[in-house]
Amino acid sequence: MPDLSVNLAGVTLANPIVLAAGTCGYVNEMADAFALGRIGAITTKSITKESREGNPPWRIIDSPAGMLNAIGLANVGVDRFIAEKLPAARGLPCKLIGSVAGHSIDQYLSVAAAFDRAAEIAAVELNVSCPNTSDGLQFGEHPQALRALLAEIKPAVRAKPLLVKLSPNVGDIVAMARAAVDGGAQALVVANTFSAMAIDVESRGFRLSRGRGGLSGPGIHPIVVRMVHDVWRGVARDAGVPIIGLGGVCNWRDAAEFILAGATAVGMGTALFIDPRAPLRVVDGLDAWVARQGCRCITELIGAAKA
Repeated sequence: MPDLSVNLAGVTLANPIVLAAGTCGYVNEMADAFALGRIGAITTKSITKESREGNPPWRIIDSPAGMLNAIGLANVGVDRFIAEKLPAARGLPCKLIGSVAGHSIDQYLSVAAAFDRAAEIAAVELNVSCPNTSDGLQFGEHPQALRALLAEIKPAVRAKPLLVKLSPNVGDIVAMARAAVDGGAQALVVANTFSAMAIDVESRGFRLSRGRGGLSGPGIHPIVVRMVHDVWRGVARDAGVPIIGLGGVCNWRDAAEFILAGATAVGMGTALFIDPRAPLRVVDGLDAWVARQGCRCITELIGAAKA
């Protein structure tokens, strides 16, 4: 059987599949659907310094090519997360990535430092790209703002690899990736959801309570494949920085595209709302694909798309 293990900035994952932040609960809730040892990692819900109720309903709606969400970073806050949720990670058979969000550098710093001290967390992900709050993109749209954030965060995250989750809602995602790497990011997540809107044509009202939200699902996948490849070719390949490709992965072919485009690991999110066991089929499909490609390890196929 091929070796599906990958190295994510020093963290070994049994396979490339990573469950995305905000789609699988806080820690181990997906264990009700399948054995968590079958995937590589889980990403926690994005945690903020203080608890957040998030946006009022409706905050998740369907779309012909996926779904729109405007959850608004609802979570219990870092103190309650560590006291009440994180103990479930003890003995977790896959790696746990802690997702951090905030509205200021100090807020990001508080959560990131707490996660760096937590033995159960293998890596720290900075979510600087949420389109579902009033200021969720303040550090994710401009390279200089991202560098300023990382200048404060990086010294506080010493024990764990630091990942940065990039926004697709920028003019030049390669420039943002370069700013993240220059600031000390050891891995990149490409990408978060696309800012989007839906209107009820009968009532003429917005279908999401806050008007706009984030589009995810199969409709965005080809765009993110291009972004992954651009970031890999423009920054990550030469810097030796791994990428988690995230956007519209519903089957193993979608995951294989990300790997060929330059991703080391593959995030899954919206697919979990359709079928929580979808990651198992993706892992099995990747296993068979790597064998058909005549490779011993899936890492041989990273960035192997042919011009």
